[in-house]
Formats: sequence, structure tokens, C-alpha cells
Amino acid sequence: MSNRNLAGDIGGGFAAAAVALPLALAFGVASGLGALAGIYGAIVVGFFASAFGGTSVQISGPTGPMTVVVATIVSHFSGNLGLVFTVIMLAGVLQIVFGKAGFGQYIKLVPQPVISGFMTGIGAIVIILQIGPMLGFDSPQGSNLVKLAASPAMVLHANFHAVFLGLFSFIVVSFTPKKISNYVPSTLLAVVFGTIIGILFFKQAPVIGEIPSGLPALYLPSVNLADLPEIIRFAMLLAFLGSIDSLLTSLAADSKTKTHHDSNRELIGQGIGNLSAGLIGAVPGAGATMRTFVNIASGGTTRRSGIIHAAFLLIMALVFAKEASHIPLAVLGGILLKVGIDIIDWRTLMRIRKLPRPGVFIMLTTLTLTVFVDLLTAVAAGTVMASVIFVSKMADFQMKNIKSSLGGNVAFDLTTEEENILDQVGDKVVLLQIEGPLSFATARDITLMMEETASNDVLLIDLSRVPFIDSSAASTLEQATERLVANDDHIIILGACDRVLRILQKTDVFEMVGEGQFVANRLDALKLAQKLVNQ
Repeated sequence: MSNRNLAGDIGGGFAAAAVALPLALAFGVASGLGALAGIYGAIVVGFFASAFGGTSVQISGPTGPMTVVVATIVSHFSGNLGLVFTVIMLAGVLQIVFGKAGFGQYIKLVPQPVISGFMTGIGAIVIILQIGPMLGFDSPQGSNLVKLAASPAMVLHANFHAVFLGLFSFIVVSFTPKKISNYVPSTLLAVVFGTIIGILFFKQAPVIGEIPSGLPALYLPSVNLADLPEIIRFAMLLAFLGSIDSLLTSLAADSKTKTHHDSNRELIGQGIGNLSAGLIGAVPGAGATMRTFVNIASGGTTRRSGIIHAAFLLIMALVFAKEASHIPLAVLGGILLKVGIDIIDWRTLMRIRKLPRPGVFIMLTTLTLTVFVDLLTAVAAGTVMASVIFVSKMADFQMKNIKSSLGGNVAFDLTTEEENILDQVGDKVVLLQIEGPLSFATARDITLMMEETASNDVLLIDLSRVPFIDSSAASTLEQATERLVANDDHIIILGACDRVLRILQKTDVFEMVGEGQFVANRLDALKLAQKLVNQ
């Protein structure tokens, strides 16, 4: 790496570290692993994702969505850190596997309504988690519904010192003028001044407390068979969420820098970072949009800026751990309250009445499941719903474009010779022309159409415009073919490309139709049909 723009990378790295420090502290506390775990998560994920990732200017570290999942994992395993960090390590390994397997391009295909509902749900959870700290209490254990139910009692017995500091922090991060925050991050201002005010005037507000100094401890994987299913489930969730979060940030960085990231390499870099985070007992992370934009705006242009950001954080962790112990938890709660609000997809919510109803339904379902059930169920359910709706719409569109000679109405262009043959065979021959990839949903409707031709002697299926057929569609066609053949009807398949033929050969369609009745063009197919009719 050349020394070109070294000054810009140093400036970008320092600015990103200044933004990352208070957020890392806040995310560490919110995760249940402690402030130091948040800082070391920002260090190791930031370093390895920059060194090995596929987005040159991206800054990585603990994020709101990842912190929410980690807090859930910590609660589920009742603070058993060995199992918690095993989950984080496995998530990192899975991300590396995703990258090596080339899954980067597919992860980005998660439907937008699912991402919108999921991120809005994450934002809502981040806000719910801050109710306790901003009122001077620990966040209640249990589900988000339990936390919400406990809120009225906490309000009635609120620690007003904590309430004041939380509101002060929130106001600072929300309303600091840009001409100031461009030089000193508003989150850093909130932490510094909130801590000073707390020490001087609001001493009854709970604080972080003693932070262990020195280097972190090493954790090795800890697995038992009873916990293995939950370990795998949570690891899949962390890996999937971290991948989505990072690749969305990569796309945002591309739009700022007019470059193109390597999505698979980015997953590998993120995986190495999260594997390392698990090994040293740190909070896992992902690409962080705000920190990435700060890096770009401050002159960072290469992956060196992310490495410098990690180095600055390491120095801060080693030097200022004692001072950080005096930071009021409510101050961090105010910062995270703003983070939660920013995560919510307000743009979609503001336009919800104008958006298509299926997309709104998917988004709201994903949102509800994210907040009140669990994140993996929410993403799975939303994705399945979106996929079913998409397949259904594509099937309807394809069925409208199917051309047929059924009922004597020829809906496509024929040569004179082809028209003559159809006239001669009359209604004993039906021609179907299918266009586009053939899915199981379309095949089901085509099967019903084929069965309407049961009184005819020959059915011609033109697949010349079908580039692909999935195995489910092939199986559906196999069932229809079996019924037609049992009715002593003939089937001729014409124009099937090699890819489609290979799929059909894996079913009984090829055998039932007969190799001699797979022909290359429509004229030959019609001549063969005429011959079969006249037998």
C-alpha cells in the first residue's frame, strides 16, 4: 500500500474512532457484555474487516442490530459467556463460509419490505432497551413485551438524575449544529459533558463502574450437545444479520465514493473480524454506515483508514479505561435512543398508505415478529411471504403470455404450411407456447390447461422460449404427462434447450413422451402430430 493520501487516511481513521468510541461503550453496555467488550469489538472487527474486507473505506464495529441480537443471546444463555462467545465465533466462521461460497450476491437479494420491517423492528428494540437505563434502572429481564410492561412502574419511581442526563445526552446528539459536529462528533460531546455534569451535579445517576484494564482474556469454543441447536440458530442469525448490515453499508459507501465493493471478500473480512471478537470476548460487529461516512468525509480513501481507526481505539482503551468508568449509563442510553430512532425506516413508514398492500403487509409482519417473537423467525417469515407473492405474480404474468390454439383461436404467428397442417388436424391437436422461466407455480396452472385438452389426441408443448425449468415444475409436468399418456394422448415437446432437457431427463417425462417426440422446431412437431393423428 503506497503512502498516497496517508494524511487523509489518518484524518479519516481518527474521526471515525472519535465517533466509534462512545458508541462502542454504549453498545457494549447494552449487549450485556460490558463497555470494554464493546471497545474491543470495535477494535478487532474494525481492524480485520478493513484489512481483509472488500470495501476499502468501510469502518466496521458493533452496531445497533448486532447488539440487539447479542443481548438476546446473553439473556438466553443466562450469562454463560463461554456459550455466548462460541455463538459469536461460529457466526464469524459462517460469514467466512458465505464469502468463500459466493453468497454475497444472494444475501443482497433479501426483499426490501423484509429489510424495512426488520430494521424498523431493530430500531424499536434498541429504544425499548433504553427505557430502563434512562430512568435509572437496569433493563428488565425477559421479552420485549415484559420490558414494555415494566415501563409504567419504572416511570413512577424514576431516578430524576438519570432522566435529566439521558435527556441531555439525547438532545446533544440530536441537535448539535453541523458546524460543530463536523469537528467534534456529537456523541463524544454528549459523553464528555454528560459525564462532567453527572460527576458535579447528578451524582445519584448509575454509572458504568469499574472497567478492567489491560488486554482482553482469550475464550475457546465451548459446546455441549444440549445447547448445540440454539448455538447454531443464534450463530446463523448473527451471521445473516451481520452480512446484510455490512453489505448495505458497502452499497452506501459505493454511492459516496463511486467505487464498487467485492461483496464476497467483504463477508470474509467481516467473518474474520467476528471470529476474532468471539475469541477475545468482544461484541461482534458489522459495517457501520455513520462511521463509514465520517471516514469518507474526513479524507479516508483506503482500507488503511479503518486500520488506523482501530489503532486509535486501542490506545483509548488502554489509556482512558479508568475515566470511562464514570460515564453515567443514562448518557449512553440517550445516545442509543437516538441510534434506535435513526435505525427505523421512517421513509417507508411515512409513505405506508401509498405503498402496495402486499409489501406493507410483509413489512408490518416482519416488524411485529422482530419485536415480539425473534429476529430469525421474522426474517424467515418475511422472506417466504415475499417470495410466495413474487412467484404468484410472475406465474400470473406468465400465464397471460401463454399462447394456445385451444378452441380454434390461434394466438401466435404461423407459417402457411403450419396453418394448413393445423386446419387439417382440426381440434385433435393443441399447441401451447410457453415463454420465460418455468416455475412450479406456473407449471401448476399449465397442468390444469393441459388437462383441459384431455379429449384431444396430440398436445404440442413449445418450450423454445423457456430458458430454465426448476425441478418442482418438472415434477408437476411429469404428473400431468402421466395422466395424459394414460388417456392415450400423445405429447410432443419442441424447441427445448439443453438446460431444460437435462432437467426433464431427470424425471419420467422424457421416458413417457418418448425420445422421438422431442423435436427441434414447430413445423417438424406439427408434421409429427399429423402423422400420429392419422395412424
